[in-house]
Amino acid sequence: MTILLASQRLCLYDSNELDNVLQAMARKAATLLPPAHAALIGIQRRGEPLAQRLRGYIARQTAQPELPLFPLRVKRYADDLQVLHTFTQLTENPALARLDLANTTLLVVDDVLFEGHSLLRTCAYLAQLGARRVHTAVLVDRHICQQPIRADIVGVHLQVADTDIVECHVPPFEQEFCIEVVRHGAAR
Repeated sequence: MTILLASQRLCLYDSNELDNVLQAMARKAATLLPPAHAALIGIQRRGEPLAQRLRGYIARQTAQPELPLFPLRVKRYADDLQVLHTFTQLTENPALARLDLANTTLLVVDDVLFEGHSLLRTCAYLAQLGARRVHTAVLVDRHICQQPIRADIVGVHLQVADTDIVECHVPPFEQEFCIEVVRHGAAR
């Protein structure tokens, strides 16, 4: 007889803890981004509101105006890690093509670095547009990246089972700002 155990949901970081994490990420970002000729790229969905929070912290820490933020729609996985697209889908943002990317330092922001497909596709797209200086920031690095990409700024390092799902709950998509891990039940 096979018994399937229920999924387990664990909250690893709450809103207050994540605010501290983002402040530390902003300090590191401020050292990488010049006060002029810099912009943030927020990978939609959750990378964009994370980039909004990050740029607010950067502006407060540096006493500079908020950096421009450009959303970019990139999709490969569903929230439950099911592959939606064999090849990572990217919807171009025409506003990026109008920037002087050769002279603009970019910071790409995403929620979770899983296998690296989204970050790699984004960086390749920005390079195709002429970007010369691209840095990356993720709230969570799972350390199972399979692509030749890494995050320059990492908020939280997590080493969980490959089958576990790391969920970044980021307003406005979720009510509470937190990081949870969902462990699926095992068969016995």
